[in-house]
Amino acid sequence: MTRITAYILRQVLTTALFVLITLTLAIWLTQSLRFVDLIVNRGLSVGGYFYLTVLLMPNFLALVAPIALFVATLFVYNRLTGDSELVVMRAVGYGPGQLSRPALILAAGATALSYALHLWVMPIGFGQFKELQADIRSDYSGLLLQEGAFTRIGQHLTVYVREREASGDLRGIIVHDTRNPTDPVTLLAERGTLAATEDGPRVILLNGNRQQVDRAGGKLSLLYFERYSVEIGQTGAAREFRWREPGERFLHELLWPDMDSSNDRFFARRLIAEGHTRLTAPLYAFALVIAGLALLLPGDFNRRGMGKRVLAAAGAGVALQALSIAMPNFAARLPAAIPFLYAVPLAAIALSAWALVHSPRRRRAREPAPA
Repeated sequence: MTRITAYILRQVLTTALFVLITLTLAIWLTQSLRFVDLIVNRGLSVGGYFYLTVLLMPNFLALVAPIALFVATLFVYNRLTGDSELVVMRAVGYGPGQLSRPALILAAGATALSYALHLWVMPIGFGQFKELQADIRSDYSGLLLQEGAFTRIGQHLTVYVREREASGDLRGIIVHDTRNPTDPVTLLAERGTLAATEDGPRVILLNGNRQQVDRAGGKLSLLYFERYSVEIGQTGAAREFRWREPGERFLHELLWPDMDSSNDRFFARRLIAEGHTRLTAPLYAFALVIAGLALLLPGDFNRRGMGKRVLAAAGAGVALQALSIAMPNFAARLPAAIPFLYAVPLAAIALSAWALVHSPRRRRAREPAPA
């Protein structure tokens, strides 16, 4: 690798990482706000909330990485032209093919990373996300213990919690249990936690006392304890069968759906289209970059800048990105359109490579000088 290639590669990589981190965090913040209600209404801890949203990060990376590299390529090559660095490189004999090599190396790496995300990381992360989301939404125990309020559970149990910490631990707990009408019990505890068991959720009380009044004699019975368990009872909805969405499945499960399953038979077109999308979507990382280079580098240097070329490259990138979004939906409705999932990025790569290799500047350089 020459020094010029390494120099351009470092410039593009640094810019691409900055754009990637910025866009990923922006998308993650906007999308994660949808799940704030799980903290407010379901009692999900802050740690659990962040774990839930981080499971979606591979999806955001797969979406943003090609765009980040494309934007970085346009920005860096345009800046090199504005600083006349690209002019000097051309003057010492670097043609469009050699100048595009650093960005193409990064595009090949981004394509490999995108394949790893689409074929392996995304199904694992999204599958765990959907399972955890289903568990949270089917568990109503988080609704039972509201902070700073007396919560009535059923007809015979009342619970008060002074404070609920981010970790899920409870502080200042009062439980009034009248499930035995003749011997009502009141429990006070400094702290505790909510635990899920096969018999339903339980409140585990720590460092407290149990108070019971004998109605016949009016005598108060007081028992101090370090640990005490109160069964709340069955409060969660039974988990029903959940059909695994296309985003949760690996490639072989998409291309060859289980036809014994009525849901898979009904959504077979959608599953197969998703499988082919997994194979073609990473190609757009390379297609976007090489298309941008094919519109920027060929041709002679223009002292007035590369504004028109940058706009043309940006327009081509937007068109390719729009096709990458529209074609999978079209293929899911019409299976005959599946070959076009492969044709669009491969055609963009082939035409762009031809433009880089057969640029007008290179043709003139090979023509013999006039006598």
